Amino acid sequence: MTEASPDPGSLLPMSPAHMHVLMALADGEKHGYAIMREVEAMTEGAVTMGPGTLYGAIKRMLNLGLVAETDERPDPELDDERRRYYEATGFGFRVLSAETARLQQLVTVAATKRIQPAPAFRPGATSA
Repeated sequence: MTEASPDPGSLLPMSPAHMHVLMALADGEKHGYAIMREVEAMTEGAVTMGPGTLYGAIKRMLNLGLVAETDERPDPELDDERRRYYEATGFGFRVLSAETARLQQLVTVAATKRIQPAPAFRPGATSA
């Protein structure tokens, strides 16, 4: 008898930290510092994750089966052997997909209620 796979919906709504980490890993494995840089880049600086937030989120995500530590390492001459690399699991991708669908549905409801999106937040920008 096989064990039933967890329902991605059971982890919704996702925390912003978990969603950002999974989005950063969506295009391949990364080490912690690269995840932090990717989150900052994809949010255009609106979100910066410090090491405590990142590694706390990764620890929880490892326990939930959303990410896994990878065994393969780049050439030691090109990389620091102390770095740990992480990748999103199949379950992690399913949860990310479910959360994306949930957020899209919220945006659709907001549009039907004529709620206009606010201008995008930009760090350092002043409001009028």
